[in-house]
Amino acid sequence: MSLKERISEDMKAAMRAKDSERLSTIRMLQAAIKQREVDERVVLDDAAVIAIVDKLIKQRKDSVVAFEQGGRPDLVAKESAEITVLEAYVPQRLSAEQIGAEIAALVAELGAAGPGDMGRVMAAAKTRLAGKAEMALVSAAVKQALAK
Repeated sequence: MSLKERISEDMKAAMRAKDSERLSTIRMLQAAIKQREVDERVVLDDAAVIAIVDKLIKQRKDSVVAFEQGGRPDLVAKESAEITVLEAYVPQRLSAEQIGAEIAALVAELGAAGPGDMGRVMAAAKTRLAGKAEMALVSAAVKQALAK
């Protein structure tokens, strides 16, 4: 079953269970997927759907920080609940040690020497680690590896 089919099935299950919060989050995800498919006139594969989910999770995390600073615990709880629902659709993330090992291997493969090679290493890391790791952690690992 593809990820899009799983999302549809989860939406039906949320409707049957009358779980309105989960349902609204899944509908928001489906709307984002459909919007991208219509805009680009393509049918998205699982990797593209995971990229959309990652983007939505990042947006929710940014909102949580803003709402915490604004003193809005009600909205923090809502955004946190959405993050929990969305995280069910991304694969298990790599740990910091695993990311570091992957980046070290990439740096060795590409023969990267210093900070000037960061763009090249990040481009390769994005293709290799897409959906497996948060890009902010990957970027930090690349900076650390190239600073040595």
